[in-house]
Amino acid sequence: MDEGHHPVRRIVIKGTSGVGKTTLCQAVSARLGVPFIELDALHHGPNWAEPPLEVFRERVRKAMNAAPDGWVIDGNYDSKLGNLVTDAAEQIVWLDLPLHVTMRRLWGRTMRRIVRRTELWNGNRETWRDQFASRNSIFY
Repeated sequence: MDEGHHPVRRIVIKGTSGVGKTTLCQAVSARLGVPFIELDALHHGPNWAEPPLEVFRERVRKAMNAAPDGWVIDGNYDSKLGNLVTDAAEQIVWLDLPLHVTMRRLWGRTMRRIVRRTELWNGNRETWRDQFASRNSIFY
């Protein structure tokens, strides 16, 4: 390795929902031996409650500071975090798959989560109503 050169250890992976961000983040963090930080887990409180902006930003800062040797972050949230994550990242990866691929993945993931009643973050679960009869639905 060249003197002064170091491997990339702070990576943010972005993209639309269902594109594979979490899957890739988990694989990359395992390969690099650094923590995986999932922004959704820091954002969604019980009953899908959203924290005040400064609370969310502080949670993200703490998670990044707790991993001084590097991290892999999954998520977007630029409208809430500004450049907090991207300015600290050494590499930004944007996943951009065709819409038909993303929608097929999203449909399968959503159906599995609903049928299995998978807990996502802080006790939250996707429901038929939330996903198919709500304006907040990702499919809407």
